[in-house]
Amino acid sequence: MIELAVLDIAGTTVEEHGAVYVALEQAVRAAGGDPAADDIRRWMGAGKREAISALLGKPPAEVTEAAFADFRERLRAAYADRPPTPLPGVPEAITTLRASGVKVALTTGFDREVTGALLSAIGWDTGFLDAVVCVDDVPAGRPAPYMIFRAMEATGVHDVGRVLTAGDTTRDLQAGANAGAAIVAGVLTGSQDAATLGAVRHTHLLPGVAAIPGLLSLTSA
Repeated sequence: MIELAVLDIAGTTVEEHGAVYVALEQAVRAAGGDPAADDIRRWMGAGKREAISALLGKPPAEVTEAAFADFRERLRAAYADRPPTPLPGVPEAITTLRASGVKVALTTGFDREVTGALLSAIGWDTGFLDAVVCVDDVPAGRPAPYMIFRAMEATGVHDVGRVLTAGDTTRDLQAGANAGAAIVAGVLTGSQDAATLGAVRHTHLLPGVAAIPGLLSLTSA
């Protein structure tokens, strides 16, 4: 039996219209970088500070921090202009999972400040989730499995064989596989297609998080 579902945020549970990667590219360009589209795609699902540093060729820390601050401001403005919303069927799926005894944690490559504002905007900041783990809570972001392990710690789940992970990027799937999760599901609600996701280790490809209760043979409470 699955005891914990660990889900990504942007592109997996929340529709944010690709704003994060637009803001990432703009911030890197403003700092003097010249990333190609493939460069941006390569860092999907990663911690954003780490991605900025790599895309700028690992510059001095103060350059990375300035670009990261610019990224956060660009993302804040984008979210103000076009607010994020839950992806269709996701609130219902999370409610069904929790009513059936499955704990739900979100993990993200965003830092705590960005994540808190995003979840507050969609009303998920209090009581709707069992845990939220951000990249700045752990030593390294995806594909390292540490956010998954931290979600297990936060929810009191001891057996990774009772954990499901789901995300819309190859890094999400790599993190789930590296953690040894029982179910490592790719979802097709983000910007990476089935061929891209299917090229890395996984157990399932699903149309979206809304399909997870059915995968686990759960019914609405």
